[in-house]
Amino acid sequence: MKQGKYSVGLDIGTTKIVAIIGKENEYGKIEILGIGKSKSLGVHRGVVNNITQTIQSIQQAVEQAENNSGLKIGSVVVGIAGQHIRSLQHSDYITRSNSEEVINEDDLDKLCNQVYKLIMLPGEEIIHVLPQEYKVDGQAEIKEPIGMYGGRLEANFHVVVGQVSSIKNVGRCIKSAGLDLGSITLEPLASANAVLSQEEKEAGVALIDIGGGTTDLAIFKDGIIRHTAVIPFGGNVITEDIKEGCSIIEKQAELLKIKFGSAWPGENKDNEIVSIPGLRGREPKEITLKNLSKIIHARVVEIVEQVYVEIKNYGHDDQKKKLIAGIVLTGGGSQLKHLKQLVEYITGMDTRIGYPNEHLAGDSDEEIASPLYATAVGLLMNALKTQAKKEAFQQEEQEIASAMGEKSMNTNDVDTAPTTTTVTRERKSIFDKWSDKLKDFLDNAE
Repeated sequence: MKQGKYSVGLDIGTTKIVAIIGKENEYGKIEILGIGKSKSLGVHRGVVNNITQTIQSIQQAVEQAENNSGLKIGSVVVGIAGQHIRSLQHSDYITRSNSEEVINEDDLDKLCNQVYKLIMLPGEEIIHVLPQEYKVDGQAEIKEPIGMYGGRLEANFHVVVGQVSSIKNVGRCIKSAGLDLGSITLEPLASANAVLSQEEKEAGVALIDIGGGTTDLAIFKDGIIRHTAVIPFGGNVITEDIKEGCSIIEKQAELLKIKFGSAWPGENKDNEIVSIPGLRGREPKEITLKNLSKIIHARVVEIVEQVYVEIKNYGHDDQKKKLIAGIVLTGGGSQLKHLKQLVEYITGMDTRIGYPNEHLAGDSDEEIASPLYATAVGLLMNALKTQAKKEAFQQEEQEIASAMGEKSMNTNDVDTAPTTTTVTRERKSIFDKWSDKLKDFLDNAE
């Protein structure tokens, strides 16, 4: 695989694992070059609980994507979710030693690093440190403080925390599947990149990604991430309820949900019946669609109400924090019939289904534009962005190196001041540093 041309997103979900290869075309849209999908066997509610099965599922999806595209997959960007993820708000500040100098990236790094040292519960570690607004010498609501003068630099942070062991298990699976771990991204953030517009993020929007094992929430306002949460229920719980309620096997329950399921019981008449073949010569079972949608409705209401509690916790009722763009539903579970209407009824907020097709090239396969692939497309976008940054930085370094080479020739090989070599440097985010730490751990844990 030619590095710099293609990138890979790997979505390790509870029901499916998707590997997606793509590149950016000349119009800035994403061209999908190959996709591989396999049944996820070793993941429960977003957390790996069987390493061997997860490795096999990853290899299957990767192999399929490679065969589809004729390319070799090396490094991947992976999504992380699961019930162990939680988020918190934190404020911190630094006092600058020289207020006569303008604020630079080093100051922001120093402030972020300080947050990174927060003491968490045992077994937890900070995954993302996301600055929201800055304050310089008491002047509030500054989005970009670089280039300003000031002695005290403050910021509000949205801190995402996860279980170290769960994250390391994901890393171990990637490595054992013969892949390199590019970076890890919180799945709701990846889905948000794929399906939300900048206008929605500015106006205020709640993204609800209903997966198989978990329902992820990401809230944006004024273009900044404000709140994230992972609710440990998803589409699989609905399937489980149908299985129990109708006394049928899981495979039949899943098919019933997809083909005839509805979140709104009033839609079905009492005389609408579906017949399920019996097991090994037993009589077929007859199930009324009204009963089916009652079972689905009860569980969906529970999931939506839990999400709404999180939206209220963020402060949606406060006029300043109001989410004008309402709710965007995505993920496989969002395809349930009449779910949009039910969410609007419970929350009273405008709702739409989010498709990741806005960022895809026009000739992309229709299947990929399904909400099912929102996270995978978001991870691919993330991988491409990281790749582009890396290339830009390398190019800048080469230009500086050649400029310095010319300079030394012009000055008859007189040594130039050593400070010029540090004109640019790649600014690593807290999360990149954390990813590097994880990679080191995995390399040493052989």
